Amino acid sequence: MESDSIECISSLDGIDVNEIVHSQLFSSSKTPHNNNNNNNNKNNNSVRPATSVHELLECPVCTNSMYPPIHQCHNGHTICSTCKERVHNRCPTCRQELGDIRCLALEKVAESLELPCKYGSLGCPVIFPYYSKLKHEAMCNFRPYNCPYAGSECSIVGDIPYLVAHLRDDHKVDMHSGCTFNHRYVKSNPREVENATWMLTVFNCFGQYFCLHFEAFQLGVAPVYMAFLRFMGDETDARNYSYSLEVGGNGRKLIWEGTPRSIRDSHRKVRDSHDGLIIQRNMALFFSGGDRKELKLRVTGKIWKEQQNPDGGACIPNLCS
Repeated sequence: MESDSIECISSLDGIDVNEIVHSQLFSSSKTPHNNNNNNNNKNNNSVRPATSVHELLECPVCTNSMYPPIHQCHNGHTICSTCKERVHNRCPTCRQELGDIRCLALEKVAESLELPCKYGSLGCPVIFPYYSKLKHEAMCNFRPYNCPYAGSECSIVGDIPYLVAHLRDDHKVDMHSGCTFNHRYVKSNPREVENATWMLTVFNCFGQYFCLHFEAFQLGVAPVYMAFLRFMGDETDARNYSYSLEVGGNGRKLIWEGTPRSIRDSHRKVRDSHDGLIIQRNMALFFSGGDRKELKLRVTGKIWKEQQNPDGGACIPNLCS
């Protein structure tokens, strides 16, 4: 954005050019010289190059690792392609025009590097080639989860125990134990509810956590109500479970059965894929009975774990008692 570019450039105005040049030419200034101890020199030289290469691949503006295309100015100062646009094609170090010069040598050096996943502290043991690292980290099973709360754009991330405590303490979400549920949703004037998230309930079942969503939103020109379940974990684990939802009244009922979606999929992605129990407003008001001016829906359901049948290979349900 234009405002980002202005901020980026103005923040560099206050930095001494010599200071930036000094940080980029670290390899000559940081290498120790001790003619009296050749062994120390050999030890230092064996460690410094790896650190130096990593620092060379760090963008001087955003400090992130640089990936092709890596650009440089006529004086050899490098910058990542994203920041090249932010600084309006001006080198942040010497203020010369950057042009379209690629630093092919640095790109080639990066190909020889192998780096650990940035989620190593969370348990990921894998080491990847430099150019494969970003792709892996985007899908790493050890990466933190986003907060599944749908009532606001919550930026909190963390592991499952942390998010469960966050939902309970910060979002005041109802917590329940058990694999069956029976909820009643009441709205005095449902016609005023558009694109509204109504409720999120968390269930502890089979030692796992599940999020039950119930909300109203506009589907085309028709307002609808939707209920669906998300699993607090990865998709591969979510496939081990199934759930059913049932809503009805006046001698009629709708039943939905499916597999809970992982919270790796955003709330909006699940909702927009219509992967859940969808109730048209007229049908919802019919289920509510009375004069149809007040919404009174009772949604029941259960969660079960699919078990592999050792004889036939088919999955058989294991209902939680």
